[in-house]
Amino acid sequence: MGPYAVLISTMSLTIGTTITISSNHWAMAWAGLEINTLAIMPLISKSHHPRAIEASTKYFLIQAAASATLLFSSMINAWTTGQWDITQMTNPTSCLLLTLAIATKLGLAPFHFWYPEVLQGSSMTTALILSTLMKFPPITILFLTSQSLNPTLLTAMAILSTALGGWMGLNQTQTRKILAFSSISHLGWMTVIIIHDPQLTLLTFYLYSLITSTVFLTLNTTNTLTLSTLMTSWTKTPMLNVMLLLTLLSLAGLPPLTGFMPKWLIIQELTKQDMTTSATLIAMLSLLSLFFYLRLAYYSTITLSPNSVNHMKQWYTNKQANINIAITTAMSSMLLPLSPLILTST
Repeated sequence: MGPYAVLISTMSLTIGTTITISSNHWAMAWAGLEINTLAIMPLISKSHHPRAIEASTKYFLIQAAASATLLFSSMINAWTTGQWDITQMTNPTSCLLLTLAIATKLGLAPFHFWYPEVLQGSSMTTALILSTLMKFPPITILFLTSQSLNPTLLTAMAILSTALGGWMGLNQTQTRKILAFSSISHLGWMTVIIIHDPQLTLLTFYLYSLITSTVFLTLNTTNTLTLSTLMTSWTKTPMLNVMLLLTLLSLAGLPPLTGFMPKWLIIQELTKQDMTTSATLIAMLSLLSLFFYLRLAYYSTITLSPNSVNHMKQWYTNKQANINIAITTAMSSMLLPLSPLILTST
C-alpha cells in the first residue's frame, strides 16, 4: 500500500469513529459506521494474499448486514415514536434488532464466528485496529442505548461470550486467533455490566485496549504468529518476553496487575445488584481464558534445550527500541495502585 492510501484510510477511520461517537442522530451514527467499514477494508486486504482477500470479504458482508439491521431498527423506532435520537429507543422490536446488530458488529456470541477468521487473515497491525479502535463506535452506541435494552438478553449473551471465548481458545496455536477469542471473552465482561454501570464498561474497554495493544505490539516486534515461534523468541528479545509475560498475566486479570481492576469492580457491582449467580458464572468461566493466557506466558519464557524443529528459525529481528511498547507495558502492569484516582475521574 502506498503512503497516500494509508493516510486516507487512517483519516477515514478517525473521521468515521468521531462521527459515530459524537452523533445523537441515527443516520449520522450509521454513516460513521459505514465510513469505518470502508476505511478498514484496504488495510485488511493490503497483502493481496487469498486469505486476506477472504477476510476482507467476510468483514464487509458481516458489517454491511449489521449496519443495515441497525438502520432498520432505527427506522422502526422513528416510525412508531417519531424520534431519531439515539437515546430515545423505546420500541421493543427496535431494541431487539439493535442488540443483534451491535452484537454482530462487536463479535459477541453467538454472532462471533466471523471475528477469529478475519483476524487470522489480517496483519498484526490491522488485527490491533480491529480489536481496539473498530470496537469503540459500537460500544459507544451500546453505551448510549443501554437503558433501553433487554438486560436478560445482554446477560445471556455476555455469559455465552465468556464461555465460548475461553473454551474455543484452548486448542488454538495461532496467536491472532488466541487474541480474537480473548477479545470475545472480554466483550462478555463489558456487556454484562453495561446496564448497571455504563461508565465501568468504558473503563473496562479502555484498559482492555491498553493491555491488548501491548500484546499486539510485542508480538509484532518479535514477528510471532504461532506458539512454535513464540517458544524461540526469548533468544532474540529476552527482556521483551519477560514483559510479555507480565502483560499476558495482566490480560488474564491476575492481581496485583492492571487487568485485575475491571474484573474486581465488575464482580463487586454485580454482587451489589443481586446478580451473584451471574458474577460467579462469569468468574468461573474466565478460568478457561486464564489457561491459554498461562500457556502463552509459559511459552514466551520457556528455555528449550537444543533440539530439531520442523520450522525455519528466524535469525534476525528488529532490535530497535520502541518507546510505545515500554510505555504501554508499564501502564498495563502498574495501574492498579492508581485505581482510586481512575475511579474518581470516571
